[in-house]
Amino acid sequence: MPLDRMRSLELHRKARGKIKIYPTVNIHSEEDLALAYVPGSVAPALAIQENVEKSFEYTGKGNRVAVISDGTAILGLGDVGPEAGMPVIEGKCLLFKLFGDVNAIPLCVNSPRNAEDIIHLAMMLAPNFGGINIEDISSPNTFTVVRELQNRLDIPVFCDDQQGTAVVVLSGLWNALEIVAKRLSEISIVICGAGAAGIATAELLFTAGAKNITVLNSTGILGPENPNMNHVQEELSKKTNPEGRKGGIDAALRGADVLIGVSRGGVISQEAVASMNDRSIVFALALPEPEIDVEAARAAGAAVVATGLLRENANPMLNLHAFPGIMRGALDVRATTFTPGMFLAAAETLATAVDRRRLTPQHILPSVFSDEVAPRIAEAVAQTAVREGVAANPLPAGTVYNETWQRLFAHIMGAI
Repeated sequence: MPLDRMRSLELHRKARGKIKIYPTVNIHSEEDLALAYVPGSVAPALAIQENVEKSFEYTGKGNRVAVISDGTAILGLGDVGPEAGMPVIEGKCLLFKLFGDVNAIPLCVNSPRNAEDIIHLAMMLAPNFGGINIEDISSPNTFTVVRELQNRLDIPVFCDDQQGTAVVVLSGLWNALEIVAKRLSEISIVICGAGAAGIATAELLFTAGAKNITVLNSTGILGPENPNMNHVQEELSKKTNPEGRKGGIDAALRGADVLIGVSRGGVISQEAVASMNDRSIVFALALPEPEIDVEAARAAGAAVVATGLLRENANPMLNLHAFPGIMRGALDVRATTFTPGMFLAAAETLATAVDRRRLTPQHILPSVFSDEVAPRIAEAVAQTAVREGVAANPLPAGTVYNETWQRLFAHIMGAI
């Protein structure tokens, strides 16, 4: 059901921002003031000067992330600028807090389409944060920013539009393939959309074992005959489309097993879906309108259909399934970077969070409100970081799961 515009405006008008900053220390006396500010701050400041790692112990850095956007690719809106992007970026910060207990700060910057400016800003701000989330920056700049920051910083840099989407898609695909009795290494996959989400999804699917992936941008299949590719698309095209297909989405989908739509609404026809292999899988994830309607895709023969909409019987596949737990786990063990293994672990954990007795074509991912999703993903990401040697604060198995569950749900259980 579409949201009421007036109700949405009223909520935002009343809230005047979806997150606030609250004190963790109270000041009731001169002694309290002296301890909390000056001279009380001198001792931890000097300790940090001697060992910068102490900043994780004596400040809030370890549970604080920056959510940085230039407003050029705001979800469902496109290039609307930093001011107009703020409601969406504030919303992302709210979700970080509610679903991962991560203190996220929205930073919408006035530097459209200038990757170097954003990189420079993030590097200057890095001492304040335990992690950075790059959000809603247009492609290919989003890739440039993430890659450079991952190389230059010793804190984890994440892009929900890229890795967040990829993790959720891989999770859903593993479960959908279990339903239709097909194997990832043996199927033909078509990704409609070659922006941040489409390219990152293709890369993670290759890492997971996919062999046959065809990707399309707005002018057709990526490959030598497509004259409108940016440098990231050109790089990806060297390992996609192994059958050498030419043309647009109709040519790409003929005989394919899986369609992953991360483009725009209404671009896939029933006839194109009908031309796919038997027991096909359709993930139409464009927002606010999917590439093809759920019922239309099912009527065309798709065995499993999912969208990016939180709607009954629409098999919702939301980035919210993944990003709070991913960042929570990375922060808790003070990961110095994200690795493909950490994202694979997150995807596998999300997939297995569905009770196999309840795995059906209409239910391939758990509810985003499940009290198991974020703690399990956080634990999996954290322990993978420990095993791969990128955790500055390795913790025993089970610690991150237990602490995350306590952070998020202990107060609810205590109120019952």
